[in-house]
Order: sequence, then structure tokens, then C-alpha cells
Amino acid sequence: MKRYTLLMLLLVSCFSLQAQVDTTQQIVRGRVNSPQQQQKSYVILISADGFRYDYAEKYQAENLLNLRRQGVQAHSMLPAFPSKTFPNHYSIVTGLYPAHHGLVNNSFYDPQRKQTYSMRDRAMVEDGSWYGGTPLWVLAEQQQMVTASFYWVGSEAPIQGVFPTYHYKYNESLPIGKRIQTVVDWLNLPEERRPHLITFYLPEVDHAGHSFGPDAPETEKAVAELDENIKKLTEAVAQTGLPVNYIFVSDHGMIQIDQENTLSLPAAIDTAKFMVSGGGMVVELHAKDKSAIKSTYKQLKKEASPEYEVYLKSNLPKKLKYGSADDTYGRIGDIMLLSYAPKVFHFSRRKPSPGAHGYDPKAVKEMHATFYAWGPAFKSGVELPSFENVHVYPIVTEILGLKINQKIDGNHKVAQEVLKEKK
Repeated sequence: MKRYTLLMLLLVSCFSLQAQVDTTQQIVRGRVNSPQQQQKSYVILISADGFRYDYAEKYQAENLLNLRRQGVQAHSMLPAFPSKTFPNHYSIVTGLYPAHHGLVNNSFYDPQRKQTYSMRDRAMVEDGSWYGGTPLWVLAEQQQMVTASFYWVGSEAPIQGVFPTYHYKYNESLPIGKRIQTVVDWLNLPEERRPHLITFYLPEVDHAGHSFGPDAPETEKAVAELDENIKKLTEAVAQTGLPVNYIFVSDHGMIQIDQENTLSLPAAIDTAKFMVSGGGMVVELHAKDKSAIKSTYKQLKKEASPEYEVYLKSNLPKKLKYGSADDTYGRIGDIMLLSYAPKVFHFSRRKPSPGAHGYDPKAVKEMHATFYAWGPAFKSGVELPSFENVHVYPIVTEILGLKINQKIDGNHKVAQEVLKEKK
């Protein structure tokens, strides 16, 4: 009995250790800004996950409303398809559509690797070989500019062998006050070690939107708390006296889905012949034997309901930039099932959460994200029509004077509209 008790204690201890997430700051030693980069401005790129394009007005986020009036704002920002967290955070910092940078969904199957990437698998998240493109912090570090990141997608992996100089492993237990103070501490470092680019991720509004829906009082409260935290951050950073520019974005919006009448996997899909990935608004089928594609597609089209559409990868609408012509990494399914809002595919007995995202943002306005920016580099009182999130990348490179060294999907038109002319 004693041996059994000891064994159980050891097992509990092991599980407890596994459950602990590292809360210590990761620092790449020996990195310094070049003398030229020490003269550059500063950018804090903030993402409030799931902050729908209309939340600031809907819930009267007074601080954000005031800050955007001082600078620039877009009517909305269009996420890339699918309007999911990992693909869009990575699109913002690479200037590439998901099919071009490789993170095609929060989880997806790679037929060449015969592996499934999942945002919940820490080994995958920290494996730099999954990530294409050149994130802003990699571009900056390659040009001898120090960077820092709090939880941005990709920042925990050595992409092209490069981490941000200062970064943290994702861990929501770290209080927001501690995170804000860390940003201030970074900006108070000596010039040679001070980051000029900081990416800062906030998940709370997304959590509330998923759990309670976009119209719930809990979501309103989360927006109010976020607004207050942005105020605390900007006031604390102002004490440094540095010329800091802020770009406040989100990755996608949020919609109330039909929780009661979900879509199941169609009977025509033989899971012995296809790897099935995704769910919600996007289901992808990777054929184990390509000869099964045509017949399965025909049967799915025959059985399809008005609640979803069936596509071959080769005939997906071009506007999605997700078809055969764009599939740089071969990670998009041979057959795609796309549900129409508010319907979702759901393969669990447990009822889905009331709030969700992932639909085509060009068809579902509730998927639209947010873009506000303010600071010494930005014009004042400018309002823009909606634009795609891949155009954020050139805004940051223009402010920081970084040379883009690879092809991106974004362009400089938005940057020219929002930034002051350099003297």
C-alpha cells in the first residue's frame, strides 16, 4: 500500500510539473541595436484577439475611441481566410496570406510531413520549420534591431533560426499588470539593448466572445477591461518620454452561431480514404489515395445542403486566396466543406460555444477586425475604408526604416495614406 501511495504521489508530481508553464522571460544574449538602429522610432503592435470591428462603438471603449481620433482608423480590417487566430496573427506580421506563409488554420494536416499541426501542441508551436515568411521581428533582428514579443503567434519558435531578443512562452497566468510593466521595463533598457519593435497579444476579449457570444454582458465587460488596460499601458509608456507609435489591431471578429442545429460529417466521406481536419466553418479532406477525390466530390455535391458548400481545392473562389494556385506548402485539403453563417460543423457531443469565427470575411461582416494607430509617425484624424491585414507589415517597416527582403502580399498604399511624410 505504501509503494502504491508513493507511486501515485510521484505520478501526481510529474503531472504537476508538466502542467507548469514557464513564466520566465526568454532572452537571447549578445544582441544589441546597431548605432544606426538606435536612432529609429519605436512601434508597439498590439493585438486584442477577437476584437470585432464595431466593439469600440458598441461597448463605448472611451479610451480607444479617443486614441483613434488622435490618429488613424479604418472602417474595419479584413482578416485573411479562414478568419482564425493563428493564420491571421501570422499574416499580420509576415504580410502574407495563410496559404503563402503556411499556417493555413489553427490546426491542419501536412501530407508531406504526415503530421497535424495544432496550436495546442507546444512541440509544434515551438518548431520553426512550420512557419514560412519573414516575421517582422526576424526582419528587424536580421538588420540589427532589437525586438521583443509577448505571446504573438510564431514568437516562441526559431523562425529562420531567429527568436525575438526578449520573449515569453504563452502563459495566461501572468497578470496583465506584470505584462504592462515588462513592456515599460523593456523601453527603459539602455539604448543598445532597448527593443524598437514590441508585439503584444491580449486574449481576453476573444475568450469572452467564444464563451458567451459577442452580445453578452461578459463580452462588454472584457472590452471595458481591455480599454482600461490600454490606457494603463499608454500612460506608463508615456513616462519613458520615447517616440512610441502604437498600432492596435485584432485578428478577426465574432458571430453568434447556431448551437442547436450543427452540421455533422457527411456520410459520403470515408475516413479510411481521407484525413479530415478542421471543423466549425471549414472542413478539409486530404485524400490518402488521389483516385478517391473525384467520386467523393461528386457524391458530396449531390448530397450537399443549402447550409454548406463543397469545393475542390482547384475551384475554390479566387477571392479566398486559398486554392491550388496559392497552396505554397501543400497544406490545403483536396476537398473543402465551407459552412454558411451561422451554421458550423461540429463533431462532439458537447454543444459548441455560442461565439465563433472562421467564415469568409468578404461575405460575413461580423468577421471583420479592427485597425487603429496613433503616435508621432501617424497622421491625425484620418479615416480609411476597410483594407486587408497583409498591409500592416509595410506600415511597420516604413516606421522602423526596415528593408523588406522578400516578396509579400501586402503593399505600401495604406502606409502612404496613414503615415506622415518623413522630413
